[in-house]
Amino acid sequence: MFCEKAIEIIRELHRMGDGQLPAFNEDGIRQVLEEMKALYEQNQSDVNEAKSEGKSELIPTIKFRHCCLLRNQRCIAAYLYDRLLRIRTLRWEYGSVLPTNIRFHMCAEELEWFNQYKKSLATFMRSLGGEEGLDITQDMKPPKSLYIEVRCLKDHGEFEIDDGTIILLKKNSQV
Repeated sequence: MFCEKAIEIIRELHRMGDGQLPAFNEDGIRQVLEEMKALYEQNQSDVNEAKSEGKSELIPTIKFRHCCLLRNQRCIAAYLYDRLLRIRTLRWEYGSVLPTNIRFHMCAEELEWFNQYKKSLATFMRSLGGEEGLDITQDMKPPKSLYIEVRCLKDHGEFEIDDGTIILLKKNSQV
C-alpha cells in the first residue's frame, strides 16, 4: 500500500514522549525515498505515454501517484522537523553536552545541526550583557516573588518605573 512506511515513521515518533528522542530511522527514510523514486518514474512513463498516445484514462492514476508523492514528502519533512525540535529542546534541558545515550540516537547530520545550534546560541549569549555575556539557559523557571532586588553597577541617575515612581540609581546601591 502507498505511503504506509511514511506514516509508520511518523507513528513511531508519536509513540515516544515529547522529551524522548527515538533512534533515527534511516532504514524507514530510505524505504520511503525508494517508494517516492518508483512512483516518480512510473508517473514519468505514464505522462509520456498519455502525451504521445493520448491516453486520458491514465490521468487519474498519475494524479493519485502525485498525491502519494506529496504525502510522503510531507511525512518525511514532518519527521525531520519534529526531530530537530526535540533536539533543540534537549539543548535547553541538558546544556551544550548531551548524554551518550541521546547522542547514540542521532544521525551524523543531526549531530552537526546540534553543534551549529550550540555555537549560534553561544555566540548570541556572548553578545548580550556586556563583556562576559549572559547565560539565558539558566533560571528557566520564573521567580516566585513578584519583586526583586537590583544592585546598580554604575551611576544611572533617576529612573522612572512603570507605575510612575522615580528611583535614584547610584553605583553599588540596592533598590
